[in-house]
Amino acid sequence: MTCCEGWTACNGFSLLVLLLLGVTLNAIPLIVNLVDEDHSFQNPISCFEWWFPGIIGAGLMVIPATTMSLAARKRACCNNKTGMFLSSLLNVITVIGAAYCLLVSVQALSEGPLICNSQGNSTSTCEFSFNNLTAYRPEPFNLQWFFNDSCVSPTDFNTHAVSDPGAWGGGRYTLHFNSTENRHRIIHFSVFLGLLLVGILELLFGLSQIIIGFLGCLCGGVSKRRGRIV
Repeated sequence: MTCCEGWTACNGFSLLVLLLLGVTLNAIPLIVNLVDEDHSFQNPISCFEWWFPGIIGAGLMVIPATTMSLAARKRACCNNKTGMFLSSLLNVITVIGAAYCLLVSVQALSEGPLICNSQGNSTSTCEFSFNNLTAYRPEPFNLQWFFNDSCVSPTDFNTHAVSDPGAWGGGRYTLHFNSTENRHRIIHFSVFLGLLLVGILELLFGLSQIIIGFLGCLCGGVSKRRGRIV
């Protein structure tokens, strides 16, 4: 196995781990919502998990490149120039999916969960379109909705269960699952921070594989079979 094929095989294993992690993270708020409400898409934690950044972007779109890269371990398809080129080509899809996951995660972390919006946990603010994502204008990025004692405005106190002042340990910042607001904030922050990291890593692995694949083509990265291959 050449160094190109060795990196391709390692890349495939890394992408497989990230793929499973992305799908799992995306599924967490969906499962929590289903368990809490007994209905999907009723009072969701946020709109963004329904854009499926982990299931589609970091998951399904990564499968072709992962499958191709893992085949290099047995030298089944990445042991010739055509295989290396195809591996690079499939990783373009990985890069697009990772970029989608990354962009959705950044927007989700910037806006926070629905309970922190003035309209509360209402799906009326959810618009599932690519125009929403591409039209996003980054403002000064902050996580005030997470680090403040409460992200719910005083006018919403009667409609949402918010955390008690005592839950913060007399001014010390400690989040607990003692209210719907805290639970949604913790889950939203943890999930999309994880998906942001997954998207960044998949983007780096995808770009590296594109470069390695083209180098394998240009440098004749073909492993010669020696002896019998099991």
